[in-house]
Parts: sequence; structure tokens; C-alpha cells
Amino acid sequence: MTVIILTVCICTTTVQGQQNPEEVAKKLANPIANMISMPLQNNTEYGIGKYNGTRNTLNFQPVVPITLSPKMTLITRYILPITTQINTTGQDTKQNGLSDALISAFFSPTGGKIIWGVGPAFLLPTATNEFLGTKKFGLGPTVVVLKQMGPWTVGALANQIWSVAGDKNRADVSQFYFQPFMAHNWKSGAGVGVSSEITQNWQASTTVVYIIPTVSAVTKLGKQIVSLAVGPRWPVTAPADAKGDWGWRSILTFVIPK
Repeated sequence: MTVIILTVCICTTTVQGQQNPEEVAKKLANPIANMISMPLQNNTEYGIGKYNGTRNTLNFQPVVPITLSPKMTLITRYILPITTQINTTGQDTKQNGLSDALISAFFSPTGGKIIWGVGPAFLLPTATNEFLGTKKFGLGPTVVVLKQMGPWTVGALANQIWSVAGDKNRADVSQFYFQPFMAHNWKSGAGVGVSSEITQNWQASTTVVYIIPTVSAVTKLGKQIVSLAVGPRWPVTAPADAKGDWGWRSILTFVIPK
């Protein structure tokens, strides 16, 4: 799932105890950082399919780390999409509500030059409209690998989901997701990055690819530390009835001290 809204004031004071804005920005560039965060990611796409449809998806996706031992952390990630789409399933049609939720759990060892985590991912049929979800329970493996070198973060996240239960009248789920990403952060907490989202639907033999460059910054809303990011979301390939002409992404992330 281009309006450009750039950040205002860049935070230069320390946050989260001794962490400075650059450290916070680098942790936010790491999907399995040992830090509680509450991202609100909004994706809007225009010109979808033959009816020139529009879709807006707001992903509520908190990240909560759980320390299991001095050498192992469990990073839990939750994605709950709230979707509104107009003219995507037909002329003069509209669907609005929750889509299916995805919960991931990464077991990640502490230390080491390469940061990695592996664990299960669960698909939950939380959709409130039949056009917004699969009506299937699903599960499969997920993995993330990355390296941070000075101001640079380079890595990739992947998962594979298979349906295991649900509505027998709906198509089974067998879907692979791959997200390579790269980011550069400055001492001020400002940053630039680029990622790609590749989704392969094995059941339907379709591939969807987006490229998403962003600019970001760490700042304060009152006493609350936040990160703001925005950029275009370019559809590279998708089935004809699902491909949009253009879109954009904006992210507001609340950083919560542990």
C-alpha cells in the first residue's frame, strides 16, 4: 500500500537517557533494535486498475523487545492495517476497515558484527471486509539480517506465509515477502534511505514490487521523541488490476524509553 511534508526542527539534545538523535535514528533503521517504538506508517496509492482506484492503508506496527537472557532478545513486531479503498473492486465501490494482521517474533542474539534475528510469523484474519483480507490463518518463518557501519545501515527482511486454516471457500495463502533496505543517518538524526518491497503470491503466480526512497529526521513533540519520514512509493510491477500509477509513504514513529 506525492505529497512531501518535510520535518521541522531537528532534535540535538540527548534522548532516551544517553542516546543521541543519531543513535535513535540508527536503531529505528534496524527492524529488530532493542528499543520500544510505535510506528504509524501511512501508504497512499492512486490510479489503481481500470477504474482508476485509490487505496490508503494506515499500518499500526509497534515493536516490543523482550529480554530473554543477557545473550538473547525476543523482538516482537505487530502490523495491523486500517484500509480505505475506492473504485478498486469496481466502479463506484468503497471498502473501509481492518485488513489482516501480521505478527512476527525474532529471536536475536546480542553482540556480533552482523545483526540478525529469526523466528515465526503469524497471519491473523482480522479483516472486517471480505475484500480486505484472506479469511485465513497463516504461519511461516521470518528472518532479518543487517549490518551497521558508521552512519550506514544495510540489510534485508523476509518471510514466507502459508495458510493452515480458515474459510474453505477462499483461496489458500502461499506468499513470500522480501524487503531489502539501506539508510544513512547524520549526527542530527536526519537521514535518507531506500527500500524495496517484493511480494510473490505463489498461488496466483503474481509479483508486486515497490521502490520507496525516504527522507527522515528525529525530533520532539513536546517531551515525546519521534521520528518523521516521508517519500514516494513507486509501483514497479503488479497485476494489471492491482497496479497503481503512483503513491507515497509517510511514517510517524513514537520512541518509548524502556
